Amino acid sequence: MVPTQQKLLSDLTWLRVGGPAERFFQPADTADLARELAALDPAVPVFPLGMGSNLIVRDGGIRGLVVRLGRGFNAIEIQGDTVIAGAAALDAHVARKAADAGLDLTFLRTIPGAIGGAIRMNAGCYGTYVADIFQSAQAVTRDGREITLTAANLGFAYRHSNLPDGCVITQATFKAPRGEPADLVQKMDDQLARRDATQPTKDRSAGSTFRNPAGASSTGLASDTHDLKAWKLIDDAGLRGTRLGGAQMSEKHPNFLINTGGATAADLEELGERVRKRVFETSGITLEWEIMRIGEPAL
Repeated sequence: MVPTQQKLLSDLTWLRVGGPAERFFQPADTADLARELAALDPAVPVFPLGMGSNLIVRDGGIRGLVVRLGRGFNAIEIQGDTVIAGAAALDAHVARKAADAGLDLTFLRTIPGAIGGAIRMNAGCYGTYVADIFQSAQAVTRDGREITLTAANLGFAYRHSNLPDGCVITQATFKAPRGEPADLVQKMDDQLARRDATQPTKDRSAGSTFRNPAGASSTGLASDTHDLKAWKLIDDAGLRGTRLGGAQMSEKHPNFLINTGGATAADLEELGERVRKRVFETSGITLEWEIMRIGEPAL
């Protein structure tokens, strides 16, 4: 597919904010992606956009080429105790299909977004992280080479990987522990109920806004702890429900930044920065953003 010009990105992010992509490309398959990146001027930055579930795109948009994988990259295949998933496959779909095959990737069920982003951020919950089950990934580099990435290449850490700039993950292979399908389905149902009871799942949010500042783990081992919670620091600072324009720290879970309607990216980011400043004043702790913030401010 030929790149288009000026694609409005607010339509593609969960927070429904963001200016245009200077250029937007949705490849048909891996070969199409490799050709485009190989031919692209090396000076043009490339940003892979997934489901936009953990992202604030600033109001001025993104310079360079935004790549968004579509239907050609969402296949899910089961081979023995391994799951092979395209980077555009939704985390929840992967979890459900694995469960049907008696494979436990249940932690992915409540994680918003797609597999490519889950790898990029080493997504995790309930004590399990992508790093725990990751085997390898296929990717296309900024200069159009098709490569295989290992865990050593990616250097997984808490909510982080060392994915090179402009590199686009296209597929991943995971090794999953076995379980009874019915038990795995029940486990996912329980996790969904727990999530819905504690998080503002009906609101426009981008998941957790800030990383937990202590007990940050790389793999979710049993020895890791998360005794210090970002939401508790925000709550103790009196910021539950605080607003700026259409942006709000959720009343239900104060580490969720939500668009109540009409918020700009600038509103959301500024509110987040005010929260960081106030939490530092009250606790001496600097919160680090978990939501990615990219692009240019509005002129």
